[in-house]
Amino acid sequence: MADDKEMRADYDLNAKWDACLDLSLRRVVYSSLAGALGGLLLFRSPVTRWAAVAFGAGIGFGSAYSDCSHLFDKRVANSAPSKVPETPASQVVP
Repeated sequence: MADDKEMRADYDLNAKWDACLDLSLRRVVYSSLAGALGGLLLFRSPVTRWAAVAFGAGIGFGSAYSDCSHLFDKRVANSAPSKVPETPASQVVP
């Protein structure tokens, strides 16, 4: 029975990876296409058009990374709280 639970956890992890890769690929491609369309409509220079495509791909990658980290139950922001000294400024000796 223990092997069955380990197999389920392994399949669950594989399913999470599959979902994450599918989500990442879709978001990067769709946002790159949106950036290409926006660059084609708004800019004349090929450099700025490629910059719009790169910006769109970055937006898609960042969005996919955020959702995949939530899928794997990891936190992206504020992973470790910062340590602030609790000593008031009046008690600090120069």
